[in-house]
Formats: sequence, C-alpha cells, structure tokens
Amino acid sequence: MEKREFIKSVGMLGLTSALIPARILGEEAGDQDVAASCVLIPRETEGPFPLDLSENPYYFRQDVREDRVGIPFRVRLRVVGNANCEPMANVRVNIWHCDRDGYCSGYSNAMNQGQAGKTYLRGYQITDANGEVEFLTIFPGWYNGRVAHIHFQVRVSSSYAAISQLTFPIEEKQAIYSKHADLYPKGADPLTPSQDGIFNDGYQYQVSTLTTDDGGETYRAFLEVVVQGTGATSVGHLERENAKHFSLGQNSPNPFDESTRIPFTLVATSDITLKVFDLEGHLVYEHADRALPAGDHTLSLHLPSLGLTSATYAYQLSVHTPQGIFTDSKVMTSAR
Repeated sequence: MEKREFIKSVGMLGLTSALIPARILGEEAGDQDVAASCVLIPRETEGPFPLDLSENPYYFRQDVREDRVGIPFRVRLRVVGNANCEPMANVRVNIWHCDRDGYCSGYSNAMNQGQAGKTYLRGYQITDANGEVEFLTIFPGWYNGRVAHIHFQVRVSSSYAAISQLTFPIEEKQAIYSKHADLYPKGADPLTPSQDGIFNDGYQYQVSTLTTDDGGETYRAFLEVVVQGTGATSVGHLERENAKHFSLGQNSPNPFDESTRIPFTLVATSDITLKVFDLEGHLVYEHADRALPAGDHTLSLHLPSLGLTSATYAYQLSVHTPQGIFTDSKVMTSAR
C-alpha cells in the first residue's frame, strides 16, 4: 500500500531547488570528457503499448529484468534542460524495450504472441541531483523492421513529457551479439539506424555509448537527454494544486554524508507524513506529525540511526488537509 501511494505521487513533482552543478556530458563518446551540445532530444513514437508505468507501483525499480535471459546491461541517462544545460533533478524517467528474441511485454498480436499481462523490461526511476538515473536490464535484441533500441520517456511535470528512443554504435552492438551468440540466437542485427524508419531522419543525439568494464560480462550505456527546461522542473496543473497547500524543498546538503535536512512549508495547519523509499520502491522509513502549524519546517535524517546505508533514496511528503491529501516527492543521495 505504501509503495502504491508513493508511485501515485511521482507524477506530482514540484519545483526543484538546490540543484548541484555538474559537468554536462555528451552522448556519443566517453562520458567523462565530452561537452554537451544541449540540443533537444528528437521526439519519437512511444512504440508498442508503452503502458502508463505510473499507474502500477511494481514498475518503480532499477532492475527490470525479471525472468528475461541476456547479457546484463546498465543503462544510465542524464537529463538536462536546454535553456542552460543544467541537470534536472526529480523528474521521472520511464524505459521499456524488447527482450533478446524481440518480444515486448504488455500486449499480444500476431508478431508478439503470448506477451499480454507480462511486465518484464519496463520500469522507471527519478533523477538524482546530477539529473541521472540508472537501470539494470539486459542488452535488447531486435525484431523485423527495427534496429535494436530502447524507448524512454522523461516526464518533467504533469504538463510536459519528452518521449524518444535510443540506439547503439553499430560495431560495438554487433560485437555483443557475436561474442554472446549462445544468449542471442537470432544473431547480428540486420539493420543500421539509417535503415530504420524511426531513425532514418537523423539519430545523432540518440546514439548512446556502449562499453564494458569487466571483460564483457556486463555492458554499460550512457546517453545525455536534453529536454525543454532551465535546470528545474516545469509546473503543470497538479503542481499548482500542491502549491495551494504546501511546498517541498530539496534536502540539504545533497549529496550528503550521514545527515541531511528536508525543508517544507505549510500554508495552513496540517498533518504530515514523510516516507523514504529505496530505488526498488521499498519503504525504509516513515515519520508522522499531527497538527503542524503553518510556516516553514525542517525534518532531519541521520541514516546510520535509521539503519540505512549510503545510497540514493526517494522521499515523499504527504500533507493531510480538509481538502484532501496532497503529495510530493524528490530524490536524495548519500555518498560517503
């Protein structure tokens, strides 16, 4: 129940503050030494039945593999605003893609039989202070008419989302299929991005890096995703409704060592509940106060006292008023 309540709040993220400056990274070479161009990511089709991931709490997770077989693959996305090339914290990023055999979960048709009701290789995370999320999945296969790719959506607010797809460097991709032929029996991808009907109008800003750092047992991809914004989240209807009752600030410091403070402001006397979740959506801490007066408040967290280790966590504040329950969420990182 607690996880479901948290997931429903993820689409109601409010204004972000206290963003930590970070060197913005490029999308086609090593992500340690390439400057960003800050060109908007091209909009692409959502693809086959993306599903509304926010409606199911099961999808808030880093590891989306479930029972799918394939080489382990870590996908890291960094979201920045095009107006100032600054990272965008606390925005939701959904991903979904096919398995090694080219099948997609969630629906069935003549080319995708028996997949209705399945949930593999779908999930979402919330960006940290550097605008980043990371997923653990498998390297995708391909299906007729499409080059190997991953769908993603950056949901900046209730009024704006950027939907696109990423693909991979051709030589490095084919090397994975060749080296791990036992895991990818369909063999090499027969298409290049320029032969794909989605990417054939240009894909310069949609090619991720593709590397391995442990002898080819796990692969990694990185892509910088530029969306409309100025390094802070946009405001839609749900955010404006929240603002009538409270505002939730970014924890400070962030990142932090062991202790941090979460600021919030109440418009009127209210009951509040603070919940902290790990990135697999598990509730790890809960705190409640009744009849807090209007004004500025701060809640302090000391991770060792809570039995929590250094990691990235999502925190959610729920404010109970006579008009209803209003909720906002952000992400914080302990980096010792």
